[in-house]
Amino acid sequence: MMLTRAHIFLIGAAALALAGCGEMATLPVSAGTGPRPALPPPQQTLLPTVHIAPAVGWPAGVTPHAAPGTSVARFAGGLDHPRWLYVLPNGDVLVAETNAPPRPDDGKGIKGWLMGLFKKGAGAGVPSANRITLLRDTDGDGVADLRSVLLEGLNSPFGMALVGNDLYVANSDAVLRFPYAAGDTRIAAPGVKVVDLPAGAINHHWTKNLIASPDGARLFVTVGSNSNAAERGMEVEAERAAIWEVDARSGAHRIFASGLRNPNGLAWEPLSGALWTVVNERDELGSDLVPDFMTAVHDGAFYGWPYSYYGQHVDERVKPQRPELVAKAIAPDYALGPHTASLGLASSVGTTLPAPFVNGMFIGQHGSWNRRPHSGYKVIFVPFEDGKPGGAPVDVLTGFLGEEGNAYGRPVGVVLDKHGALLVADDVGNVVWRVTARR
Repeated sequence: MMLTRAHIFLIGAAALALAGCGEMATLPVSAGTGPRPALPPPQQTLLPTVHIAPAVGWPAGVTPHAAPGTSVARFAGGLDHPRWLYVLPNGDVLVAETNAPPRPDDGKGIKGWLMGLFKKGAGAGVPSANRITLLRDTDGDGVADLRSVLLEGLNSPFGMALVGNDLYVANSDAVLRFPYAAGDTRIAAPGVKVVDLPAGAINHHWTKNLIASPDGARLFVTVGSNSNAAERGMEVEAERAAIWEVDARSGAHRIFASGLRNPNGLAWEPLSGALWTVVNERDELGSDLVPDFMTAVHDGAFYGWPYSYYGQHVDERVKPQRPELVAKAIAPDYALGPHTASLGLASSVGTTLPAPFVNGMFIGQHGSWNRRPHSGYKVIFVPFEDGKPGGAPVDVLTGFLGEEGNAYGRPVGVVLDKHGALLVADDVGNVVWRVTARR
């Protein structure tokens, strides 16, 4: 949804009405970044801080700003809310063109109505295309020149993974399995349900991602919470705020790790073999809280949500508390800044980008709504040493926000293509960007 001047005025007026008492950040984003982020006291207001960057799309001739030593160009444009990416062994790129499913109970009340309006203004109000599109660069010039609908009629698809000849897709309510043969540009066969996922009339965090284990026998599936901080009660949070481990053939599942408010990106760290994820933390505790994060995911670990954040910092809004769970809560490995909406995650293994992008993780930061001033709206890289984050983040792509505060684009999924270039899904710009080493 690109906005007219009247839309922007209406959203701005509503945002002022909901902006609380002028609360704003007192710390830079960098203070909430790294292995030991600053965690100041919570700043709660009568109404939450709302600071939306209205979605306007990319002006003609304008692109994101690439890091020194790199350049950026369009790999594909004219897409319909591209959110997530997956690269097949032959180099074909799959794009989930998707948005939220119908959620009739997720926007009730005045606050819910206003938040729905803001999401539309931020570019999240378009109906879901419910398809996976295949992009192919047939002549190797770095631009997709073949486009085909691989799968359609899905239900807000997101994560994808190929295991042998089985393509797994995470819909908002189930994991499906489809037959795939190398070179296919369309799959007509119906999907086979592997496992149901928590959904329903609220389905607050609807994006479900997945990644296959190295041997392909298991799938790890992200399931976000059904609320911000359990304000709807814990009954609607059954098996949510977690990463599931699913048997790829039988669909049997268990909770692999829990207390993760909204995990999205998943990646294997090559040195340690550990599974890593990026997580959106809770809102409405002020512009400086709580940092989103990335962390290695340990089997059986509990990461605090909703009772505590960043280890054992208790969220006093949650009643009743569970001190026995808070005592077990593990602090994540690396903070990514408050309200950055970090979503995409990709290991740099195989990249052809120059130093400092050789060893670490790329992260797509979709951008804030609950922070003043804005945070996120860029792609960053976190360098690793000995299998763990080893330094400050480095900007890879910036310039998604214009000087006037409008959003030209919002980065989401990130992945390396078969040539080691970085692909970035931009769901407001409706573009897949491609970042390469500058020649």
